Amino acid sequence: MGRMITVPTGYVRYLLDQVERQGFSVDLLLQQVGIDAADIEQGTEFSAVKFGQLYQRVMYISQDEYFGMLSGGRVPLGTFRMMCHCLLHCGSLARAIQRAADFHEICRGTRYKPVLLRTGRYARLSFALLDRLVDEQTGSATLREPPEYVRTSLSMWHHFICWLLGTRLELKTVTFTAPVPEDAELYKTLFQADVRFNQSENALVFPARFLEYPLVQNETSLRDFLHTAPYQLLVNIENDRSLKTQVIALFGRDFSRELPSAEEVSAVLNMSVSTLRRRLQDEATSFQRIKDECRKDAAVTYMNSPQLTINEVARLMGFDEPSAFFRSFKKWTGMTPGDYRRSALYREQLTGTIVDKG
Repeated sequence: MGRMITVPTGYVRYLLDQVERQGFSVDLLLQQVGIDAADIEQGTEFSAVKFGQLYQRVMYISQDEYFGMLSGGRVPLGTFRMMCHCLLHCGSLARAIQRAADFHEICRGTRYKPVLLRTGRYARLSFALLDRLVDEQTGSATLREPPEYVRTSLSMWHHFICWLLGTRLELKTVTFTAPVPEDAELYKTLFQADVRFNQSENALVFPARFLEYPLVQNETSLRDFLHTAPYQLLVNIENDRSLKTQVIALFGRDFSRELPSAEEVSAVLNMSVSTLRRRLQDEATSFQRIKDECRKDAAVTYMNSPQLTINEVARLMGFDEPSAFFRSFKKWTGMTPGDYRRSALYREQLTGTIVDKG
């Protein structure tokens, strides 16, 4: 039925530590979301869908939409939604980041804003103290923030940009001011890039050409995105360097749009279409098979989110007509969406955190 998309349980433990430090009941929180604490302690991976639901609940009970991220204060619920509306109609990624910085200047609860610097072939996205606060404090404020806050913020911004563009933002380097942590390998897995510590700032470095890319999202896709947030801001790709994984990364997580063609993917990877197909054949797969597997896995992942109706899942998967989604889902899984939602497998997915390693 497809591999469950997961996050490391370390993410879950860190989030719950922050919840406990702020005086909230962890036991009550887990009970409300339907998570067994034993599953968190025993496993190394945790359902990304469940983690998204847990994060949603944490943001609600704390009344802080930037919980566990760089903010410096409590950010009112609905702030992220309003920022997204401000960005949707920007003509390029560069303009969207600048508008996001302007938005953070005026919204309540935040102390930091994104800062974009373009130098030759590469661009650098970092965070700085808001202009209105510079008289209070000088220097890089992020140096005093917990490293996990910085990691979460950079990761979520990376995935958010990927969603805005409808494709993966290729990272060259990710830098952190903090010393090398014990879980440094986790950082490499998360960002799929060269990760450096003990640097002068916390930043994402990527090819400057992405700054001119247009945003592909609209009001409808935003509504569906917010319905599942922060799920799409948390998931990451597998930690391997196979060509298959590179293709999956280029597909991204937004299946409401048409996925890149073999010609487009091969151009990004600097190889001919025939070479792409031959190398995928060497890995015992094909371009079409990867595309089908990705769409199937995404459909099942969305179907495992009970807050989404079947029609909403169909829209997230890019189907204008629910009947077309019904046919495709049955082809992928052997069941109609309705049959799947009534199945024992669906009930197990709702309550379990078992990860298929196959």
